[in-house]
Amino acid sequence: MSVIRTWADRDRQGAAGGDVLPDLRRVAVIGCSCAGKTTFARRLAAATGASFVELDAIHWLPNWVERPNDEFREIVDEATGVERWVADGNYSYAQDIIWDRATAVVWLNYSFPLVWYRAFTRTMARSITGRELFSGNRESLRKAFLNKDSILLWVLTTYFPRRKRYRALFDSGEYPDLNFIEFRRSRDADKFLRNLTP
Repeated sequence: MSVIRTWADRDRQGAAGGDVLPDLRRVAVIGCSCAGKTTFARRLAAATGASFVELDAIHWLPNWVERPNDEFREIVDEATGVERWVADGNYSYAQDIIWDRATAVVWLNYSFPLVWYRAFTRTMARSITGRELFSGNRESLRKAFLNKDSILLWVLTTYFPRRKRYRALFDSGEYPDLNFIEFRRSRDADKFLRNLTP
């Protein structure tokens, strides 16, 4: 197992064998809601020639109905049964499928002010434009500010517990065959992706 605390640390310390990258054939991208997982994962999949598995798109049915867990797991199992993929999301009830097959886990461990800013601006933009998301679902100002399922409330209540959980997982040694990469600044994540592009 190799643990790269941050990509900036890796650049300062140097990677064993020069510029050798970790095995990126099958990558799980995790992080707090609205950290930018989907954007990063989509770019990583394009850069590495892997299929992109968007877990939110699998999870949500029309009208924001959640897909049953067993059905969700079946679809994830099939989607990650190929040689190369990048999956983004924090679904703990599919973690055993994804992490047992992954060659690397990328954690977008960004600060709360950045995540909150992204959550607020993204939600406002999607609500105002009515942009269609997965399964025809759309965000709305009513859902964002006057609903117990508000994504903004979700970010507020899950950011710190989720960050604590991932810190423990990264440090536990529970997955000895995985390469762990942690980004604490978005510019380091961008630099990492640029380095993958010929």
